[in-house]
Amino acid sequence: MLTQKILTKIAPLHGLRCLGTANASPAPATELYKTKNLINGEFVESSTTEWVDLLNPATNELVTRVPKSTPEEMQGAVDAAKAAFKTWSQTSVLSRQGVMFKFQHLIKENMAELSKNITLEQGKTLVDAEGDVIRGLQIVEHACSVTSLQMGETMPSVTKDMDTYSIRSPLGVCAGITPFNFPAMIPLWMFPLANVCGNTYVLKPSERDPGAP
Repeated sequence: MLTQKILTKIAPLHGLRCLGTANASPAPATELYKTKNLINGEFVESSTTEWVDLLNPATNELVTRVPKSTPEEMQGAVDAAKAAFKTWSQTSVLSRQGVMFKFQHLIKENMAELSKNITLEQGKTLVDAEGDVIRGLQIVEHACSVTSLQMGETMPSVTKDMDTYSIRSPLGVCAGITPFNFPAMIPLWMFPLANVCGNTYVLKPSERDPGAP
């Protein structure tokens, strides 16, 4: 999972499922299985009073409770992305490429777990879920070629005493809202390319399957 501050995920977000242990005191049902927001590189529990129960489509058992995050939490995510943009946008292309190579490795290393999350939350077969992740991984691999993608263009002598040139600069904070049907592939179409080009990102996965992105 990418936890750099360049990516902020606002509810619903991938959360930690607190299943407890045999010797632990049982927690109230409302405290179990809560999905958390990832803001400024840290998992933060929402202060909302409204939650969406996500059920395993195969067994109808509770998988997680997804928060309907508050406007203040949304603004906090945007503010964190704005703050991170000041430094991230100034990093070298090679540094950003290095982050993408690490991210690519993390996806490959956790392919089975990501696929299981999709199956658990959305109901795809494991084979189809793995294909979902692989198709997103291909975009991450493409983002690793940023050293070529970010090259500008020049045109000397476009007219008398005039040359033209173009440069590629980061835009700022980007945002994406993703559907439920491809919970890994579509988010991976979005934030890796934005991040590797020097932008920061606020991502809102589907409340029906927030565990993959």
